[in-house]
Amino acid sequence: MKKSVILGATRADLPLGRRLALIRKAKFDAVELEIGEEGEFSILTPEADIRRIARTVRDAGLEVSALLAGLCWKYPLTSENPQTRKKARALLERSIRMCAWAGTDALLVVPAVVQADWAEPGVVSYDTAWERSMEALTAALPLAEELGVFLCIENVWNKFLLSPLEMRQFVDSLSSARAGVYLDVGNIIPYGYPEQWIRILGRRIKRIHMKDFKVLGMGFGAFVGLLEGDVNWPEVMTALGEIHYDGYLTAEFWPYRHCPETLLAHISASMDAVMSLGTKGKSACS
Repeated sequence: MKKSVILGATRADLPLGRRLALIRKAKFDAVELEIGEEGEFSILTPEADIRRIARTVRDAGLEVSALLAGLCWKYPLTSENPQTRKKARALLERSIRMCAWAGTDALLVVPAVVQADWAEPGVVSYDTAWERSMEALTAALPLAEELGVFLCIENVWNKFLLSPLEMRQFVDSLSSARAGVYLDVGNIIPYGYPEQWIRILGRRIKRIHMKDFKVLGMGFGAFVGLLEGDVNWPEVMTALGEIHYDGYLTAEFWPYRHCPETLLAHISASMDAVMSLGTKGKSACS
């Protein structure tokens, strides 16, 4: 397995080269990039510039572990507005192409939004969300297959796909080798057990997000540092070993309010400890 981190774990006001150098200095192997609506790496960034950014990542000694289709919340594939759904499909297609240009084979996708406070207002019927999402993703998969990109469905707080059995059914119903799962370990804790999801989903899992969560607090404020929450990391790592997962583990954290440069060192050390739980012999946690 390889250690990855989101680019957002570094200060946004720093030049890209400096941000990547800090990530590499902290002994990460890769970085995940988010596709925004504007900025240096956005849905409008020309192909040549995306390829240039990918070279910058490689020159820093890193790989692009995945792209995050960050506009899925603002423009849901399952919106009640037909024009929004049309735009969402176009954004998804563009994001798939961006993966190929950036040299990664994984796109994190929020497949549907039944309801979320940070998305467009209103509630979409669960069965309607399923149908619309299935239709949109099925339409996008031929391009993903052509370009060798996995559409990685994330378990996220969208009130959709709330069990591993349902996630498995959804992915299998897409009937494509390029349909997979981006499993977020911390997101599961309020309503399930990541080790169970791992064992049930098996090789469908293409990427892992590393977060920890403290059930006592609940809400966004309950996300805590790795090893500080209720994730059963020994069981998670054992389950990953059982399904022979050997891909990226990507930490999803944002800079501290004070001394933000210390975040990467803390995450890196915690990830080393967690990853040692999956190896034979003495653990770094002992």
